[in-house]
Amino acid sequence: MTKNVTLGLVGVGRIGVMHAKNISALNESLNPDGIHVSLKLTDVAGDHARAVAESVGAEFLGSAEELIGSGVDGLVIATGTATHPGLIRAGVNAGIPVFCEKPVAVNVAESQPVLDYISEKSGTVQIGHQRRFDAGYLEAKRAYEAGELGWIHSLRAVTCDMTPPPVEFLATSGGLFRDCSVHDFDILRWLTGRDIVEVYAKGSNNGDPAIGEVGDVDTALALVTFDDGTVGTVSASRYNGAGHDVRLELQGSEQSVLVGMDQQMALRSAEPTVTFPSGTAHTTFAERFDQAYRAEMAAFVEVVLGKRKNPCTPEDAVAASKVADAAQLSLETGVPVRVQA
Repeated sequence: MTKNVTLGLVGVGRIGVMHAKNISALNESLNPDGIHVSLKLTDVAGDHARAVAESVGAEFLGSAEELIGSGVDGLVIATGTATHPGLIRAGVNAGIPVFCEKPVAVNVAESQPVLDYISEKSGTVQIGHQRRFDAGYLEAKRAYEAGELGWIHSLRAVTCDMTPPPVEFLATSGGLFRDCSVHDFDILRWLTGRDIVEVYAKGSNNGDPAIGEVGDVDTALALVTFDDGTVGTVSASRYNGAGHDVRLELQGSEQSVLVGMDQQMALRSAEPTVTFPSGTAHTTFAERFDQAYRAEMAAFVEVVLGKRKNPCTPEDAVAASKVADAAQLSLETGVPVRVQA
């Protein structure tokens, strides 16, 4: 028997268009399980949204209220951060599971009332931290939990964009740690199962002076300390001309593993006899995590059907945001900062 699932997507900017395409392609992978997914979408830019709907075979509706009221089984939120709390509440009020791109709200203080509301209403909200679905991170987590690495003595996470986003975005993003490294903070907590309790951060600006003028840095490094005393580093840059570079190195007492070491990694060896990697480097996060984004949305369908536990709770997302807040405060003050409990 076919199980029909209708998802409603609010917001079809860059991320939203990607989700629309991925949702529309789900039937190729889910049909063998007897699941058919259809899509309705909306955006304040109506003409653009209509064009997107036509291109992916979705139904366009005129507003988020109309979309939610049309009887969708799950709500996907890909709008600007400031709209997330209201849309999350609307989905929870409708009694349907919600998927929302990170973060929950513009800051931790505004996130807490949303968490309280979700809990009070017994809502289900999955937050979009797509790295949890990447094959490399999943294998690293498996090896760690299986004890193959021994005990971990060092972790090194790297996220470097090939080119910076518009300065207008950076003026409101909250800073490099909040809009970029938060993914690393989340994946470190998820993979190790441990909390980060202290952060010491430094940063620099050697690129466009306008980035510094809006209060951000183009390169930063954070030393993180976990609740068991283990240390790690999280580095980020907006100017990695070699390509989009995302890696995680786990060094253990028995073995070490490196996520992101494939033929498309944005590095070359300085050793004269080494030709690895030979492929063309990734240029964007969407390309690097294409498979993970697809798996993330398939997981949300399973959440909608009650076949899977929520793989990334709002509490998880806010915990990562608290680490990012501590990193930003450390960057501004020049001293180590304890992470808010």
